[in-house]
Amino acid sequence: MKAIKEVNFKDAIIKIKILDDGKLLVVDSKTVVRFLDINSLSTISGFKGGISHLRFRNHVVDFSSDASYFTVLNASCSEALLFDAKTKKVLTKIDRHHGEVTCVAIEPKNKYMFSCGDDGKSYGIDIENKKIAFTLPVHVDAVNDIAFSENGQWVATASYDKKVQIFNMTMMARKHRLVAHGDPVMKVHFLSEHRLVSIDKKSSAIIWDYYTGKVITRLEGIHDDVLHITTSADGKFLFFGTQLGYILVYELESYKVLSKKYIKLTSSITALGFDKSTDQLMVGTQSGDLLFYSIYEGEEYIKEQLQVKDYEAIQRFVEKNPLLAYTKIYQLVINLWETTLKKAKLSLEAGDKQSAINLFKHFKNIPSKNSIMQKVMLEYEEFERFAMLAKQGKLALAYSLALKHPMYQDSKIYRSLEAGWRKAFTAAQKHAIDPKGADIARDILAPYRGITQKTKLIQELLTKSEVYKRFRVAIGQKDFRVAFELIKQHSFLKEFADYDALMNYADSLYIKSQKLLQDGDTHAAIKVLRILVDFSDFTLEVKELMRDIENKQKFYNAMEDGDAESAYNLLSINDELQDSEDGKLLQEEWNNDLLKANEYALEGNVKQLNEVLNKYMKISSKNNALANIYGWCYMAQLEKAVKNKKEQAVIENGIKNYILYFGLQDQIESFFHIFKKNYPATKLNLNLQTKGSISMWRASMIVKSILD
Repeated sequence: MKAIKEVNFKDAIIKIKILDDGKLLVVDSKTVVRFLDINSLSTISGFKGGISHLRFRNHVVDFSSDASYFTVLNASCSEALLFDAKTKKVLTKIDRHHGEVTCVAIEPKNKYMFSCGDDGKSYGIDIENKKIAFTLPVHVDAVNDIAFSENGQWVATASYDKKVQIFNMTMMARKHRLVAHGDPVMKVHFLSEHRLVSIDKKSSAIIWDYYTGKVITRLEGIHDDVLHITTSADGKFLFFGTQLGYILVYELESYKVLSKKYIKLTSSITALGFDKSTDQLMVGTQSGDLLFYSIYEGEEYIKEQLQVKDYEAIQRFVEKNPLLAYTKIYQLVINLWETTLKKAKLSLEAGDKQSAINLFKHFKNIPSKNSIMQKVMLEYEEFERFAMLAKQGKLALAYSLALKHPMYQDSKIYRSLEAGWRKAFTAAQKHAIDPKGADIARDILAPYRGITQKTKLIQELLTKSEVYKRFRVAIGQKDFRVAFELIKQHSFLKEFADYDALMNYADSLYIKSQKLLQDGDTHAAIKVLRILVDFSDFTLEVKELMRDIENKQKFYNAMEDGDAESAYNLLSINDELQDSEDGKLLQEEWNNDLLKANEYALEGNVKQLNEVLNKYMKISSKNNALANIYGWCYMAQLEKAVKNKKEQAVIENGIKNYILYFGLQDQIESFFHIFKKNYPATKLNLNLQTKGSISMWRASMIVKSILD
C-alpha cells in the first residue's frame, strides 16, 4: 500500500481528528496544534501548547469536535488541564489523582471532559461549569484507556486490573464489568452493533457484546503491541496500528484477519483516524509523518483488467489489498467465476471435458482457482459411471458415488434421483400411517435400502408413524411450537411435504411482517410475528424484533400522551430511539434543562434547581443523573459555608448529611481536606459515618440546605 498523500511535521503525531467544520486537527508530541485543509494538508492555523510528552501510548490530549476546548496532560503527568481553545486559557485542572494522570478525553457530545489516573479513578468534568460532575466506576489499578460510543451514550475504561468497565451516560450507571482478559487491558474501542474490542498487554484481543457483557470472539494474529485502533466508515473493517509500524486489518463479520502487514512503516504508529467522506485511513507516526491511504486502492485497475478478462492480474492486486475483495467491482469477478464454474460442471456432466478446460483458461494461473479447477476435473472422472448407475436404477451404487463426490449432488441427474426419492417417500408416507399399510410402504422404499443417506429416514418412517400423525395434527391445529419440537426430536419429518409447506409458510409470514413494518402498520406486524415466533428458525430474531417494535410503540404512545417518565425510560435503553426525531427532541430538552440545572447547582440554589428538574423526579433512568446534580449543589453549599466561615459544627453536620445521602465520594473527601485546613480542631472521621450511595438516592431526600 502506498500513501496517496503525506506530510511530515518532524515530531511524533499523537492526535488526528476531523472536526465538525471539516478541518483536520493534528497534534504532535510537543503539543503543537495544527488545523489543516484535509485535501491539500496545508496548515490553515494553529498554536503551540508548550507541553512536551515523552509518553503517548495513552491519550494525552483531546479536542472537542467543535474545536472550542481541548484537554491535555501537563509535562509531569500530575494534572489534567482543560483549555479554552480560542483564548488558550486554562479553564480548570484536575489534580486529585493519587499518582499520575494516565489519559484524558472529551466525549462526542462535547459536554464532559474525562481525566483518568494511576489510582483507577476516572473523573467526569462538566465543561460548562468546569466542575467534577461524576466519577466513572473505579478500577483497582491504573486506567490505561478510555473510549466512547459514536452517539456518546456509552463510555468504556480499560485498566491494569484486567477489566473493562462499561458505563451508560444516559442513565449515569454502570452497565457491565467485562472480565475475560488474563493480562492488563491496554486499549479499548467501540465498534458498531453493540460491540467493543479490547486488547491486553500480551496482545490478546477480545470482541465483546457490551450490551449483554458476553464475549463474541477472540481475534487471532496479533504479534505486536497495539498502540491505536480505528474502524472504517461502514464498520466493516478494524485497523490496529502497532509499535513496530505495522497496520493490521480485520473483517468484522467473520472476524478473520485480512492482513497482518496491510501497511508497514519504519516508525511506530502513534495515531490513527478515518476520513468517512473519502474512505481513507489516516496514519500518524512517531517520526512525524502524516499519511493517507485509500483502503480501496485499485478499484479503477480492477475495472480496466475486467475489460480484458485478466483475472490473474486482478487476483494479484486483491492479494496486495485484500479490502478490494469487498467492493462491488470485485463482486462482478466473483460472479463471473461462479458462472464459469457452473458452466464447466455442466460441460463435464455432458462428457465434454475440452469445453470445461476452455472455460477455465482465464482463471488457470490463479493458484486458489487452479486448485479448485483441478479438483473439479478429478471429481468428475467418475461422473459417467454415476450417470450410468442412475439410469440403470442401481440407486445404492449411484448414491454411494454421490456421497464420495459431493459435487455430483449439484447435478441434474442427482436432482432427478432426489425427486424420485421424494415421490417414493411421499407415497410410502400415505401407507405408513395406515396400520395395515406398513408392508406396502416397505415395498415402495425397497429400492432405497442400503443407501446410507436414506436408511435412518426409512426406519423412522416405518417405526414412528404415530409421530408423523402428531406432527400433522399439530400443523392442522397451528400449534407450531409442538410441530417444531417434534422436528427437533425426529429429523425424518423434514422429508415430508408438510415440512416444506411449513417452512414456506414461515417465509411468507416473515416477508409479510417486513412489508407491514415498512408500511408503518406495526399493530398488524406484531400479530404476524406472534405466529412466527413459534418457528424455531425465527424465534430469536422475532423476539428481538417484537421487543424493539413494542418499545418503539410504547415510546411514541408515551410521547403522544405526554408521559415523559415512560418516554425517557424507554429512550435510555434503546439506541435507535435516540436517533429518532422525537428521541432527539427529548434529549435536547434534557440537555437544555441540564445546562440550567448546572448553573443553579454551582450556586447551591436548591429552590431554582427543583423548579428546573421537577419534571424528571419520577423518571427512574434519570435518578443517577439527578443525584449527581444535587450532589454538586450541596457541595457548592459546603464550599460556600467554609468560605463564609460558618461554625464548625454546622459544616460538620453538612458533611455527615452529604455522606448519608451520597456516600463517601471523591468530592467529599477532597472537600474534607480543605475543611480540615480551615478547621484544624475538627475530630470528624469520615470512615465512621453512615454511608449512603448515588444508586440509593431518591428525590424524597432533597433538602433546602445540606447544612440543616
